[in-house]
Amino acid sequence: MANHTVFTIGRQYGSGGHDIGIKLAEELKIPCYDKELLARAAKESGLCQELFENHDEKPTNSFLYSLVMDTYSTGYSSAAFADMPINHKVFLAQFDTIKKIAQEGPCVIVGRCADYALAEVPNVINIFLNADLQSRIVRIARRHDITDAKAKDMIIKTDKHRASYYNYYTSKKWGDAAGYDLCLNTSTLGIDGTIHIIREFAMYKEKEHDKI
Repeated sequence: MANHTVFTIGRQYGSGGHDIGIKLAEELKIPCYDKELLARAAKESGLCQELFENHDEKPTNSFLYSLVMDTYSTGYSSAAFADMPINHKVFLAQFDTIKKIAQEGPCVIVGRCADYALAEVPNVINIFLNADLQSRIVRIARRHDITDAKAKDMIIKTDKHRASYYNYYTSKKWGDAAGYDLCLNTSTLGIDGTIHIIREFAMYKEKEHDKI
């Protein structure tokens, strides 16, 4: 099952997307890319990794910030690329890396507009994970050892950044069910239940594909 499938996972902050991505990949014995994607994109593009970390799923429209941070960049020599704001350079580098990763074989890619980057690629299953706010607060507060109030603030801000980033760079709306193959509530399903549904969906999709 899923011998040729690439799974992309969009997720609300605190819904367990990272943990689900890793466990799904482990069960299927395929690679998972989350933060690892940033390091690879930096290496392949020649841009400083700090740029990817600072811009990770955060659109930056400040022209002054782009000018200052652009002093860190090296690599791409084309005039068009050189004249781009640094946040656009980072996005395009990630975009290229995501496509290369998908060409290498089945994998799980968490966030970073991977579903958009792979829109023309066959055998991709696009997933969006959500969860009720209280369960996300509990997860984040426990993970970072912070108060519920601080956890809630982190969740609201992170989701706002992710939505703005996704909506800014793609032609779709972050979290809109119409843009995904599967939208799952991890509060209801739990980690294992969510993975089970994803695997069942992948198996069914492959069987239907084989009939064609």
